[in-house]
Amino acid sequence: ADDLGYGDLACYGAKDIKTPNLDRLAAEGLRLTSCYAGHANCSPARAALMTGRTPTRAGIRNWIPQDSPVHLRSSEITVATLLRRAGYATCHSGKWHLGGEFNRPSQPQPGDHGFEYWFSTHNIALPSHRDPDNFVRNGADVGKLRGYSADIVVDEAIRWLRETRDKAKPFFLYLCFHEPHEPIASAPQHTALYPSGDPSYSAHHGNITQMDAAFGRLLHELDTQALAEETLVFFTSDNGPAITPWHPHGSSGPLRDKKGALYEGGIRVPGILRWPGRTRPGSTSDEPVCGVDFLPTACEVAGTSPPADRAIDGLSILPVFDGRPLQRKIPLYWHFNRASCGPKVAMRVGDWKILATIDKPPRKVTNDITEEDERDFKTAELATFELYNLRDDIGETRDLASTHGDKLRELRELLRGKYAEVRGESPVWPAWKFTNAEGKRIEWPDYGKHRKGKK
Repeated sequence: ADDLGYGDLACYGAKDIKTPNLDRLAAEGLRLTSCYAGHANCSPARAALMTGRTPTRAGIRNWIPQDSPVHLRSSEITVATLLRRAGYATCHSGKWHLGGEFNRPSQPQPGDHGFEYWFSTHNIALPSHRDPDNFVRNGADVGKLRGYSADIVVDEAIRWLRETRDKAKPFFLYLCFHEPHEPIASAPQHTALYPSGDPSYSAHHGNITQMDAAFGRLLHELDTQALAEETLVFFTSDNGPAITPWHPHGSSGPLRDKKGALYEGGIRVPGILRWPGRTRPGSTSDEPVCGVDFLPTACEVAGTSPPADRAIDGLSILPVFDGRPLQRKIPLYWHFNRASCGPKVAMRVGDWKILATIDKPPRKVTNDITEEDERDFKTAELATFELYNLRDDIGETRDLASTHGDKLRELRELLRGKYAEVRGESPVWPAWKFTNAEGKRIEWPDYGKHRKGKK
């Protein structure tokens, strides 16, 4: 899901949102209560899922605008590539958002990163979730489609499962909903469930139910094809809720802050796993897991290995399926130089979380790339620190940096080492300005009007 918050599902405590199909998945599988996205916004979080690496290593440090030079480079090896080499049929349906020059030969596309079949958009469904016209199927523009994005991407996935895939092979399907990211459009039967004088409330909550209903159809297809018993399903979100002036209705539940922040509300997300015979129905786990763990987990399931020639920050979480703790040697780590406010770096070790500001924050929080900001990124040092015990304080309300000096010093040195290592691997991008065809700066909510890349 896209911009779905920790408190946006009924099975995570939402009182006013109906998500019966995801609730069913949780009842039939394992619900993770300390599941983290690999980043606090979309493109980097998706890079983490695909590569098993902290996205800063790959240079994916913020969401990628159209026409940007930033992309998931061909040197990165994705989970789709690994599974395809291991004999899997592979498909992507929905949002891609891992390259500014979408569907152009100048940058790798989903097909270059392991997906033999892809039905994708660069970023958001445009002009909205309703009747989008910016999907591409295997490199060819699809044109205007009828219906809502959640149903469209699930319809394509179902067709692939039924008609296109090689059924002699196991399969990997990476389905990326656009919901509930803006610009939101929800079908009347879903908005009618949430009557309100505020149409944005009805649209946002209806959008989540719309996504849930489409997901339910996908689960039903697994049942119909007798695939459910041998399929591992993993549902999660790319970051916390957006909570914008246009749709201020997403929820972080008990967590602090929202999308774009390195406090828990920006990075802790829903995570539900179902693998019949391996996950216990109705179970929960508070073991910290992260998007970077998906690649090594999928590799172990498929009987193949992660790349051995590069740093892999995640690890297989299969022990969690059996209720066992993870022996994590590499701590969970987040680095968001362009975070709009607050800390730019965070790390979790056991129950403890340390956050840090940097001494050279970006001059302006935009998507422009300047030589000055790239230089500062490579030379900035950690400045002030915050320390929280998440077992006792899930809302990060009590900064313990001044009262737990020994723990602060221990984690501060560990964080400095990780920060230097990851930053050192990150590439430097060429200067680029985020403007439209007339040379004017693009600002949300006008992003949907910026269509230079569309044929």
